[in-house]
Amino acid sequence: MKSALIALAFALSTAVAAAQDIVKVVYHVNTGVETAAAILNNINNELKASPTDKIVVVTHGPGIDFLISDAKDSKGREFSGQVSALAARGVEFRVCDNTLQTRRIDAASLLMETKIVPSGVAEVARLQAKEGFVYLKP
Repeated sequence: MKSALIALAFALSTAVAAAQDIVKVVYHVNTGVETAAAILNNINNELKASPTDKIVVVTHGPGIDFLISDAKDSKGREFSGQVSALAARGVEFRVCDNTLQTRRIDAASLLMETKIVPSGVAEVARLQAKEGFVYLKP
């Protein structure tokens, strides 16, 4: 019984240590599709180097454009495949509802991997202040 408790305590301490090693990063995106390919490449590179990182992409203004269905880069490539692949690896994509309302964009036109938040800017601030995310502005 005593050895089982010691093993459990060791397993828990190892899990806590591993959880503390996870880096949480918020990518703040407010530029259009012309920069989206580079941003998605940055995220892929980060995950190659640090596969356990927790990444949230928060978009507002023109930054939401690459998350609209059928959005394409300057070479005619759709972003949906890259977004889907990153989402499958745990990356979250959050879209500003203020932007949707101001630009009169139907939420149904967004990629299914997205989540709508009330305010992109407020979401970035919340993630930094309350959840300890590191801020990146690619």
